Amino acid sequence: MLRCLLTFATLVLLWALAGQANHALASLQVYLFPGGLFVTFAALRLSSRGGLVVALLAGLLNDAATPLPFGTQMLLFAAACLVIQSVRDRLPHEAVFIQVVVALLANLALFVAFSLLRGHSVAGVAWARLGVDLLCSQAALLAIAPWFFALQTRTLQLLRPGFSAFD
Repeated sequence: MLRCLLTFATLVLLWALAGQANHALASLQVYLFPGGLFVTFAALRLSSRGGLVVALLAGLLNDAATPLPFGTQMLLFAAACLVIQSVRDRLPHEAVFIQVVVALLANLALFVAFSLLRGHSVAGVAWARLGVDLLCSQAALLAIAPWFFALQTRTLQLLRPGFSAFD
């Protein structure tokens, strides 16, 4: 349970940093969505139950600041976590490259799902803007994901030096 709480603590830090980045980028009308980072580490490196608990808590944390009905992100983060957990045994999930690729794919899927749930129409400027937001989000995620995964691993190593964070 302590591993779940420490992993969630890093996600609270990510949530705060993403909020600050989005605040700074508001004048450019760009929104960064780091949803893939909220589920990837927990899904790949914690137990099935622990990863799901962290994904549910991360979804609730993100739900608190969105216009979607409360629980939407919680359910989608949980679904993404379960999908990642179902394929993690077939992936060399110890490699940072694989973790980043999984985070990018999860981010893409979650971004599209949230965009559809917000009710954006298929035509028009909304999808062009969403495309720019997605491109910027993916680029930002690509830049910070290795650092963030290292932070999460080091945080779990606080429990026990030499701890690998793998089940």
